[in-house]
Amino acid sequence: VPPGKWLTGSFNLTSHFTLHIHKDATLLASQDESEWAVIDPLPSYGRGRDADGGRYISLIFGTNLTDVVITGDNGTIDGQGVTWWNKFHKGELKYTRPYLIEIMYSNEVQISNLTLMNSPSWNVHPVYSSNVVVQGLTILAPVTSPNTDGINPDSCTNTRIEDCYIVSGDDCVAVKSGWDEYGIKFGMPTKQLVIRRLTCISPFSAVIALGSEMSGGIEDVRAEDITGINSESAVRIKTAVGRGNYVKDIYVRRMTMKTMKMVFWMAGNYGSHPDNDYDPNAIPVIQNINFRDVVAENVTMAARLEGIPGHPFSGICISNTTIGLTQKPKKIQWNCTEIAGVSSNVTPQPCNLLTDQGPDNACNFPEDSFTS
Repeated sequence: VPPGKWLTGSFNLTSHFTLHIHKDATLLASQDESEWAVIDPLPSYGRGRDADGGRYISLIFGTNLTDVVITGDNGTIDGQGVTWWNKFHKGELKYTRPYLIEIMYSNEVQISNLTLMNSPSWNVHPVYSSNVVVQGLTILAPVTSPNTDGINPDSCTNTRIEDCYIVSGDDCVAVKSGWDEYGIKFGMPTKQLVIRRLTCISPFSAVIALGSEMSGGIEDVRAEDITGINSESAVRIKTAVGRGNYVKDIYVRRMTMKTMKMVFWMAGNYGSHPDNDYDPNAIPVIQNINFRDVVAENVTMAARLEGIPGHPFSGICISNTTIGLTQKPKKIQWNCTEIAGVSSNVTPQPCNLLTDQGPDNACNFPEDSFTS
């Protein structure tokens, strides 16, 4: 794509293909709703996220692809999302809003060195795919824009997200794997995910979220060298009865946070079901969650850790963590229910459910690398 501004509707990619956007080029997404085809909902979701039924196709779309590169020397893709945001707020959407980039059922995908801005909804959505690299992206959206998540790996294996700068109205990275009974039936987890060297601003959401749609399972996630500024939470686990499956083997280290509502947040009561057919006996298992080497300042509350009654979140480890508080912090810094775990060298003092192991017992972070 050469220099200039280029207005376009949705288009599909093909295998063994590179889309290169020049540094002085901008792709502008059409604001004419009739130019956006309506496609089936994702099988692991059962419906659209904004509305029942189908969804508008993404601006850049591909399915069943091999060897695809979307790149540029910091060229721009502008979703011109304000009309979509307004329709969302007014309840005028017939179908779910489009994403900027969605690649489905694909292998060997690279998305790199671009500026993405003003997406109608999520920015980058690899789903049912493997061997995905997302690197060097600048993602920008007004911090009040609805659901403008940065990068959402969804039922993907062996994904690497690195060296990205994200300002958004929702989670900067949201790890997903399907919604309630649809995700359980589809049964494709997100696993072997690496997130590193990320800088995020999101005043009303998380730097990294796991869930809430995690019904295919999430495992083997490693995040390191993360900076969060003016964000609601550093790492958030969102799940609920009906989600089923698991979030396990999560390893996070070297996070630097400035101005946070809270650092750690785990919720076992996150609602938002696709319909009323979810299984009330589908209880998610949350276990082996590790955080180490965390420094945060200007924080209102250290942690809100709330498991599911009768089904506690277990194997939580927090170590080498220093949390500096605001001038008007919450009186209770650690709100812990239905959890079990340990802590080491953490300030302020954690809740009693995180048993103090003494100063020299750091949480695990595996040193081996994933193989494809």
